[in-house]
Amino acid sequence: MADTDGEGSQVLRVSCDDKENMASYEPCQKKVKLSDPSADYCNRLEDRLSGILCCAVCLDLPQTCYQCTNGHLMCAACFNHLLADSRIKDETATCPNCRCEINKNNCIRNLAVEKAASELPTECHLCSVRLPRHLLSNHQRHLCPERPSTCRYTRIGCRWKGPFQALGDHEAGCVLPSKSGLEIMDALEAYDMRQMEEAKLYKTVFSLLSFEKITFNDLQLKPYRTDDFVTQLYYETCRFSAFGYQWAIRATLNCGESKNPAHVVRRSMSYQLSLKSTSLSTPIRLHYLVLKGPYGEMKLNPVIYEHEFSSTEPDSGYRELPLIDSTECNKLLALKTISLRAILFQVVS
Repeated sequence: MADTDGEGSQVLRVSCDDKENMASYEPCQKKVKLSDPSADYCNRLEDRLSGILCCAVCLDLPQTCYQCTNGHLMCAACFNHLLADSRIKDETATCPNCRCEINKNNCIRNLAVEKAASELPTECHLCSVRLPRHLLSNHQRHLCPERPSTCRYTRIGCRWKGPFQALGDHEAGCVLPSKSGLEIMDALEAYDMRQMEEAKLYKTVFSLLSFEKITFNDLQLKPYRTDDFVTQLYYETCRFSAFGYQWAIRATLNCGESKNPAHVVRRSMSYQLSLKSTSLSTPIRLHYLVLKGPYGEMKLNPVIYEHEFSSTEPDSGYRELPLIDSTECNKLLALKTISLRAILFQVVS
């Protein structure tokens, strides 16, 4: 409260209650920090390094790292995806950060970033243990107690799937080993069918190798554009000779339900074998397949196709190029040319 002294000036006097009210507005005392400051610094350093070394597109730490001419980083999958998109759109691929041109010639791998990223810690999504990134794959395959496992009696019909740490208890109580042979016959028959399909493929290959007329050619698929109003990407090889006739292979990108192949996430390709000679008097029946070329980068599971070529039906129709996944398709689209080996077997009746 305020009082007046003898000279008329006001003097501010604070009562005890007022002092207590004022004290209530003071900030509370800071708590003592119990965590180790050096550990917190290390965590912040790891986070900062992860932000610096991450891919400019997916923001994840790269296992295989490419950089543009200005040093911006991209993981291999995103780098190939950018090149594939530019190939489909008939545009120049550019860095997502600085917009400089990127291609297989002017972008190089950054080994220092790859090694640094492999040493940064990460967390196993199965058991939440933290370990260096280069040890994660081996940990999840062989060491993680939560890694997916199947029962040892899967071949006779057990469908149990679960974490590795529960596998021992399950196998100890699994009822499949105690069942009679008659009860597990269905599972054994299904297993035999899968084995027969694999054996059939090998028998077919060995049978074709015994044919009298066999030829193979190492070819390159080169990109072209159609003459339509909206141009479409396709690939074609130069003509090659086989069994006295001229042939060519043409490949296209599968669009699925989407009309624009650039909007397709899981990409795949199809190819056809075309007879270019017009002097075919009698139909010719062929078995054919494509493999990775001697200097190619294509990973696929070969499939043997069959077609009877004639003057009225010179094309085999488009058959799937059996790539292992859509990532391989992006890798092929990122290349200037696709190297392959075509093997043809003529069926002589």
